[in-house]
Parts: sequence; structure tokens; C-alpha cells
Amino acid sequence: LGPSPGRSRLCFTGAEGLHSRFHWMADHVPAFRVPGGCIRILHSPDEFYQAMKARIKTAKSRVVMASLYLGTGPLEQDLVDCMEEALERSQEDHAPDLKVSFLLDYTRGSRGKHNSRTMLMSLLQRFPEQMRVSLYHTPDLRGLLRLLVPERFNETIGVQHIKAYIFDNSLIISGANLSDSYFTNRQDRYVLLEDCGEVADFFAELVGAVGDVSLQLQPDNSVHMMEGMVHPYKGNRADFSASAQRRIQEVVNTARVRQSMLEAECSEIPDSDGTVPNDTWIFPLVQMKPLGIHLDEQVTKRLLTEAGGDSVVYLTSGYFNLTHTYMQLVLGAAADYRILMASPEVNGFFGAKGVAGAIPEAYVHLARQFYNKVCQLGQQSRVLLHEYHRPDWTFHAKGLWYYVGGRDSPCLTLIGSPNFGYRSVHRDLEAQIAIVTENEELQMQLQQEQEMLYQSSTQVSNSTFNQPDRRVKLWVKLVTPLIKNFF
Repeated sequence: LGPSPGRSRLCFTGAEGLHSRFHWMADHVPAFRVPGGCIRILHSPDEFYQAMKARIKTAKSRVVMASLYLGTGPLEQDLVDCMEEALERSQEDHAPDLKVSFLLDYTRGSRGKHNSRTMLMSLLQRFPEQMRVSLYHTPDLRGLLRLLVPERFNETIGVQHIKAYIFDNSLIISGANLSDSYFTNRQDRYVLLEDCGEVADFFAELVGAVGDVSLQLQPDNSVHMMEGMVHPYKGNRADFSASAQRRIQEVVNTARVRQSMLEAECSEIPDSDGTVPNDTWIFPLVQMKPLGIHLDEQVTKRLLTEAGGDSVVYLTSGYFNLTHTYMQLVLGAAADYRILMASPEVNGFFGAKGVAGAIPEAYVHLARQFYNKVCQLGQQSRVLLHEYHRPDWTFHAKGLWYYVGGRDSPCLTLIGSPNFGYRSVHRDLEAQIAIVTENEELQMQLQQEQEMLYQSSTQVSNSTFNQPDRRVKLWVKLVTPLIKNFF
């Protein structure tokens, strides 16, 4: 979808001056200009699931699914069946153009006997020419560590965490994985970009680049690297990271140069009567610290640093464990912050077996420490903490909404996979998008999304941590500083 000439530039030099306020992001990452009317915020797990199924069924050229893992239940099987039908239909055309590509994490996707790999085996066997499954393996899990760390625990070292779902020229960016709870009662965030070909191409290329440096699943359930690629745990660590960084950074740099040239061309064309104003910018933010890529961190830091006194930032994370840098920026900022996190009973680890069952307690401990800092600095009227409550649901939403100049609706959102924690910044592969928009209808959608999530929350106060169910065991307090960089 090319920028519509002339008209679009005017949209960003209006009273809000959003173009000048946020366009520094284009110095770091590609900037895609699209009509705000092409973007739709999805609100529920079921809406997310149905949107994917409908688009898989009608896909003609590509389906690209990047996720941490694919679950093994009947809902996930339905999704696989939709792909099988689409592939069968494409073969009936005698020119099978449809290509289906999965990028999943190796450790999480291989967990247990029946797993993501076995779920996709029949498709790989039936459609070897049209089907690709790549399993990213972190270069940090190698040698003795790889031999000694048991299943599940090995996922703490680093994973492929990007969630991007592409269907021809449309895509969904989310924090949700391909698993039944994310389709039923695990609240996340999801944005659908319809007919945004350039953005879809970018994410397809990004996922393809990560796929190229990942293990390729074979129809017999074995895995191997593509020819000429450095192996992530048998090859040299520095060589793997350097070649992966080159491959992925090339995708980002090529898109950034192409988009800035398009922008320059577009600005030279006089105003035209374009009927659909391209009033919205999409900035893809990628974070892959093990591979030496930290674009998301750079942009998020500057965004938090520049949030002035006229701004209100609503920030949410399913796992509230801010990095030291982000914490200092929030505590030292001029903007008001409204931070939404999971209450213990909607934490994804609530009721888990073994050591994992103590993780919600560790999050309570981290939240209390942060709340105490806010109070010590006398910031409790500027930085408010909220806890999400919802019976029989869990909470996995992440991102932020940025309100400027006392306006009723946000003009910017960050949405995708990062949690603003140590793992997101240092261990995992992450991607989100910054959406900057002057489109009033889209701003309203974002406002409704933010309000809906915060409506299910209560404000945190001192008394919150004095409740009996917030008692944190001494061993958890002692262990939290040692393990907080792993969850």
C-alpha cells in the first residue's frame, strides 16, 4: 500500500504536531504511513481466534505465523485444519501459490511428547513444498547448560517471543500465543491491520530472516540448519550472533531506507485530492539483545524520557518486572503514569505446580518494592498502580497508551510482545509496533481498549499489600532478586 501523495503530509502538521513530536522514531526504524481506517483493535480472545481462522480460510498467497508456541488442544487443531483446507484448495488450482510458514521457539515448541512440532507434522508431510516450520534456538543455551537444565526451565534462558500473524496483505500484531487459553479466557491485546501490504511484507521478511537462522523442522520430526548457516548451539556463539544480526538488521535497514525515500518523494508532490488520508504511522520496533539488536529498547527509553508534564502514559504488563532503566525513567519523569498489572489470581502462573507456583508471590514482592519507591519519592499522585481482576481469567496484556496535551484519546500506542522487563530487553526475541495516529476513529478505539482493561482493575494502596493473600514467604523474598532476570 503506497503512501497517497501530498494529502498525507498535511494530516501530520495539524495542531497536534504529532509528525514532529514522534517522527524521530524514523531515525531508528522504518516508518510506514497507512490510513487509520485500515486498523482495527480487537478486544477479546475469541475475536482474535475467529479473525485468524477467517483469514486463513481466504488466504491466497501467504500465511505467516510467528509465536512462542502452538498449543495441542482442539482449538489449535481447528486452526491447523483451516490451514490444511487452505493448502488443499490452493493445490486444486494446479498452481499452488499459497505458502504457510511458522516460526516458533525450539524449547517451548518441543516441550512434552505431544507438542507444537507433532501438531504440524502432518502438514509438513502432506505439503512439503508449501510448508515451512522454523524453530528458533537461543545461542545462550549451549554446552553443559543445555545438557543440565531440564525441560521447561531451559525456556528461562531465552526464547522466540514475537507474535505476528500475517494473512496475504493483512496482519495481526499481538502479545497472544497460539494456545487455547489465548483463544478463550486469557486477556491480551490484538491489533488488526487490513490491506497494509508494506507492513505485512516487512513482518513477513523479519519472520523469514529469523526463520533462516533457526532450525528447520523436517517431515520426520528431525531438525537441521539451512546450508551455510551457523548452528545456534553447536557453532561458535559470536559467529552465530553476528550472522543472525547481519541477516535481520538487513531487513530493518532496507525497509528504513526504502520508506524514507518514499517519504521524500511523497513530500515533493503537491497536494492532491486523495480520498483516503494516510493519517497514521506504523513504526516496527525489534528487540533481540542476544543478537545485538536493541531498537525497541532505544525507542521505548526515549519515549519514556520525553513524556512531558502534558502527558499521561497508561502502561500495562502481564508480568510487571520493569528493568532498572525503565523504572528510573518512570520515577524521574514529568508525565503521569497509570500502570496496570496482574493481580496474583490472574497471573498466568497462579496455581502452578512446584517452584513456578511461587512466581505470583515474587511479582507481588516486586510490585510492593516499586510501590514503596513511589511513596518514598512522594510520587503517589503522579504514578498510580492498578491491579487487574477478573474471575476465571488470566491477564497477559502489555504495551502502553500515550495521551498528550490533556486530550481525551491517545495519539500513540505500543502493542506487541515485550513486557518492559529484563527478559524482554535482554534474553528474548521481541517485536511490537508503535502506532502514531491523528485518525479520530482509531484514537477512540484505542481509548476504548485502554478503558475496558482498566475498568476491570482496582487501584493499589498500602492496604493492598497488607491483605492476608499478599503475604510473601521469606524464601520467595530472598530468592526473587536472584531469579527476577529469568521471568
